[in-house]
Amino acid sequence: MKTDVDDIEMLERAILTEAQDEANQIKAEAKEKADAILKRAQAQAEQERRAILDRAKQDSERLVGQSAATAQLKARSLQLAHREQVLDRVFKTVKEKLPEVQKRSDYDQIAALLLREALVQLRVNKAEIRADKITQNILEKSALGEISKELKGQFTMGDALEEGIGVIVDAADGKLHYDNTLETRLNRLQNTLRASVNKVLMGEKP
Repeated sequence: MKTDVDDIEMLERAILTEAQDEANQIKAEAKEKADAILKRAQAQAEQERRAILDRAKQDSERLVGQSAATAQLKARSLQLAHREQVLDRVFKTVKEKLPEVQKRSDYDQIAALLLREALVQLRVNKAEIRADKITQNILEKSALGEISKELKGQFTMGDALEEGIGVIVDAADGKLHYDNTLETRLNRLQNTLRASVNKVLMGEKP
């Protein structure tokens, strides 16, 4: 026959069993929640890691692109600067060789052409002509008289030029001036010739 003590023990065991079951359930739920939180945290961390890596990759690509563009621009600038130096040397060499033009057998025709062109450009019938000594001697022999008759003008020879090869014509008391020396003609043509000379330097056909 059961006693009150037995009943109490049974009740105690039942309570302990129920408490244990509840504790186990709480632990299981807590673990499940903890696992879910951990997974979310890991997923978020992975997402942030990928975002950081993507930003780092984009920044790296941008920096590489900027560096490449800067390098290309610098190389282009150096190339252009070098090309300009070469062009300047080419024109300097040509200028240095201008005196050789006067050694040509047809320089008398060239001198006459320089004078005629200057007078036609000024459109005057009275002017003073200055030329280097070689050109001056050539013009005084025949070209000056012939051109004066041709253009029906009074053209006189002035002092010889100290610098330059060719002629400089002044008219209207110095108000009109035309420099037709070879040096000045080369300067006028320099911009036009620059593109053609540049093509030659680049190995292209002018």
